[in-house]
Amino acid sequence: MGNGKWHGSVGGIVCAPIEKVWTLVSKTKRLPEWMPMVERCSSLDGDDDEPGYVRLVLGFVFPQQDGERSWIKESLVSLDSSSHSYVYRMEASNVGLDGSVNSLKLVDYGDESTLIRWSFEINPLEDVSEDTIVDYLGFLYKSCINKIEGAIEAASRNVSPP
Repeated sequence: MGNGKWHGSVGGIVCAPIEKVWTLVSKTKRLPEWMPMVERCSSLDGDDDEPGYVRLVLGFVFPQQDGERSWIKESLVSLDSSSHSYVYRMEASNVGLDGSVNSLKLVDYGDESTLIRWSFEINPLEDVSEDTIVDYLGFLYKSCINKIEGAIEAASRNVSPP
């Protein structure tokens, strides 16, 4: 992958059927249910299952020195419900990750469980090491994977998650 970008990936198993996981992770309005530190995710343009869709993610995903919330404007590059995968590109942000690409893919792992594979590709950043940012993003995405199972359980009880 000699394109000069930094790469990373993380995976995990969720004890829930692939269709339940997909229903949760493929809908923008449900992002705060399973992505820690995301307070709100809103649609800016298009349909959330069509390439070109644009959303705005707000929260404390990446701590800011001034204490302000981080924001990321993302566009959907591709979404394939049959293969349970999508790709988003960060178009603009106050976190320095403009141009980054994040991919999520689900795989049926059998016994009502799902393997989640999350990979990312970012442009090199100034004043931060590749290992530091790749480790942080890996931690962030792993924490999302860990939260998905609880979000599915909460939704099945028709109880809003805290």
